[in-house]
Amino acid sequence: MIIRMGILGLGAVAQAVHLPLLAKRPDLYDIAAVCDLSPEVTGVIGSRYGVARRFHHLTDMLDAGGLDAVMILSRGSHAAAVQAIFARGLPVFCEKPLAYTTGEVDELIEGDHPAILLGYMKQYDPAVIEAARLLADVDDIRSIEATVLHPTGASQLAFARVAGPSTPLPPQVQAEMDAEDLVLRRAAVGEADESLWRAYRGALVSSLAHDLSIMRSFDSPPATVDFADMWRQSSRHARRDVGRDRKSFGDHPPSISATGILAAGGRFTLAWHYLPDFPAYRETVRVVHGRGTVELTFPSPYLLHAPTELVVTTLDGDAERRVVRRSVTEAFETQLEAFHAMVRDGVEPRSGLAAGRADILDCQRIVAAYAARTGTPVGGEVARHLERAL
Repeated sequence: MIIRMGILGLGAVAQAVHLPLLAKRPDLYDIAAVCDLSPEVTGVIGSRYGVARRFHHLTDMLDAGGLDAVMILSRGSHAAAVQAIFARGLPVFCEKPLAYTTGEVDELIEGDHPAILLGYMKQYDPAVIEAARLLADVDDIRSIEATVLHPTGASQLAFARVAGPSTPLPPQVQAEMDAEDLVLRRAAVGEADESLWRAYRGALVSSLAHDLSIMRSFDSPPATVDFADMWRQSSRHARRDVGRDRKSFGDHPPSISATGILAAGGRFTLAWHYLPDFPAYRETVRVVHGRGTVELTFPSPYLLHAPTELVVTTLDGDAERRVVRRSVTEAFETQLEAFHAMVRDGVEPRSGLAAGRADILDCQRIVAAYAARTGTPVGGEVARHLERAL
């Protein structure tokens, strides 16, 4: 079965990752239609991949028919797009973020709906899969420690030569997007200041959620969030400008930390640092248990086939045994194979709506813990976590 895929959103992740991999797998996919708000970008990408059917609105692409599934790669919350695609009976590949609020997800969960796979590609990384296998029999995970060191998006994507629009979006289109953003902001965090909203939607729901998905892969999700902090620091040695990352993380992107208790009783520590001048993206996850450690080191996600390093440390007699594993099998491509299996054979994805909701809930708990400790005013869904804690 060749899946005729419609692509919604033709930005950086589409151009650097998904479109090249879809084109690489004609045995599984046909890029049947592309859709983006920018006519210029739609034209460039349509020509690059030989796609004649080009659209600027999701409704128009769906009305045209001829699709077996839709891949959502656009900006912002994807809940409304998922709902529209579900209404046409089509399965969905949905990149993060699925949504910014649990209320959005609850509306999607209600009733029967087509299949959906959430784009947590690290769950399909061979290193994560092997780590999960090794940890399946471990009954005493003491701690999971995850740290993300995030340089500028521009520095990570310079090699990809991403095609962008040469002119801004029409004012009416931008105004509609801003209005939708404001509604979701109020629903999620109330009238909290812009910097907190950006940290929530950009750093937590859209980035650190990957580490929550890894914890779920290890059957060790958070049970509580006991402490959280967000802070910002400047350096007179700074060289790189934040650039377009302001849209995601705010004018002065933060550092974030959170700690709490795992469902199985151990502890977790999450740390996320925006470091404009850091040389390269780096993400580490370390699992400590009674007989050793399992450690993962992830490269930039945009470098296809760059291996994640898995280091397993155990006792071998009276000596330390360290096994290092690297594989160039691409997690994004394995994820596309999993989506194909879901559509064709009904194979369950590693993350669907319920998993996405759980991750949003955990991100809200982090914001609530920070707000409770610092006295920062919040509203919306985050405020409910504060009320339950009182």
